[in-house]
Amino acid sequence: VRNWEVQVNFKVSGTTRDLFGDGFAFWYTKERMEIGPVFGSKDLFSGLAVIADTYSNHNGPHNHQHPYLSAMVNNGSISYDHDRDGTHTMLGGCALQFRNMNHETWIAIRYENDKLTISHDLHNKRAWAPCFSMEGVKLPTGYYFGMSATTGDLSDAHDVISIRTYELDTVPGVSKEERPDIMPEAELFVSKQQEQQEKKDNEDSGPSMSGMKKFFIGLLVVLGLVVVAVVGIMIYQNQQENNRKRFY
Repeated sequence: VRNWEVQVNFKVSGTTRDLFGDGFAFWYTKERMEIGPVFGSKDLFSGLAVIADTYSNHNGPHNHQHPYLSAMVNNGSISYDHDRDGTHTMLGGCALQFRNMNHETWIAIRYENDKLTISHDLHNKRAWAPCFSMEGVKLPTGYYFGMSATTGDLSDAHDVISIRTYELDTVPGVSKEERPDIMPEAELFVSKQQEQQEKKDNEDSGPSMSGMKKFFIGLLVVLGLVVVAVVGIMIYQNQQENNRKRFY
């Protein structure tokens, strides 16, 4: 299926107001579910993860509140960073206060023509409110849908009440062919990574270039002092020789 939508009816509840965790995730991955450290599933996955994170680790920079709904696309080479709440690998997200609701709560993951859209209905209005969307998201066909959740020292109840899947029509002019062999990627995220790498490379090369300049400047100063000293000695010796000639 090239274009699809998944709607998840869920409930997250707990007895504490301030201390709770950790969250749940929706998966669209190359391999079947394997137990692991990323909200109950394996790290270094290939595909898409939509993460409902209820606990803020506060060990990295971010400017959002928790609970937080975000998405990550991985080709199997990127590790999810729990200490930074996945801030540096997420495509986008939104803060959602979905805990302890007394009515049905929903999220929708829509993938259509290489555009990923995450929406929600937390207020039982039977209407989708936007979380975020991104163009240029490449996902292979034939991957597996899945759900997982995890708790640590803190706890919550994570209930998945129902999952609805829909195949979406492909607009005219867009290929309907399956593409199981492409690499999962988000073009905007890749370009940001390249910019960050170039910035890092420039920062790394900056100090070394400055050091080389300082070395050459210092060398020129030393050579200049040596030349001045030699010239001074020659002038002094010449003056001494002239004084001796006058004396005799």
